[in-house]
Amino acid sequence: MPTTVFVAVIASAALHAGWNALLKIGLDRFLTASLIQIGAGGVALVALPLVAVPAVAAWPWIILSALLHIGYNVFLARAYRYGDLGQVYPISRGSSPLLVAGLSVLLLGETLPAAQFLGLLILVGGIWLMAIRGGRGPGKANAGLLGSALMTALFIAGYTLADASGARASQDALSYSMWLFAVNGLVMAVVIASQRGPRTFLQLGPHWRGGLLGGAMSLLAYSIVIWATTQAPVALVSALRETSVVFALLIGRLLLGEPMPPVRLIACLVIVAGVLTMKLA
Repeated sequence: MPTTVFVAVIASAALHAGWNALLKIGLDRFLTASLIQIGAGGVALVALPLVAVPAVAAWPWIILSALLHIGYNVFLARAYRYGDLGQVYPISRGSSPLLVAGLSVLLLGETLPAAQFLGLLILVGGIWLMAIRGGRGPGKANAGLLGSALMTALFIAGYTLADASGARASQDALSYSMWLFAVNGLVMAVVIASQRGPRTFLQLGPHWRGGLLGGAMSLLAYSIVIWATTQAPVALVSALRETSVVFALLIGRLLLGEPMPPVRLIACLVIVAGVLTMKLA
């Protein structure tokens, strides 16, 4: 992976952690995720006159990705009903790179050298280690938590591969990203209106600033990822993106005063070892 792409994806991971930390705004998880996507859609809508319309071959991927994002939000919200952030996030985000690695071989014909795949496994192991908190590990998680978190991971892998395919088909990652976010924001607005009723938008209204700022950060972070998948293997990009858990932990410790148990510090070191293995391989 070129150094420029590597640095860009790490920066994307920091942005991803940033907008997640920004969103402690008192809404339920589904509404929070939806607010961010609608905010990102609004930012993308403003940018549409500045970018080209994606190639015809890219549109099926845009539509598929928007649908997969619905499934992602549904199962993520369901997972949080069974467990907390400290377990749901590492299990779902840590499982998706393995799924992407396997599916990219079948669907895209991409394979990784053994050393890079080893680095990916080390990184994923570190992320899963994040789920162990104060003696409570994934083994204590019930079937509902594991099932929902793993389904969330499957949807993450699905939209990651769909967007990589769409950006490559479009041959214009920026155009693809802007139209994807615009369509996705519209789809999520329709889903909220149909599931919760139009009055739900009144509940979201007071949080529009956070939604807009978080949406802009989300748009920038994932647009970088989409561009990176046109420059490097999808599995590597997907794995590096999940280093966001390290940035989330640092933000929580330095800015929010959250504790850092020794096991999480060890997990961070394992993740860094995985990243270095992938980069130096």
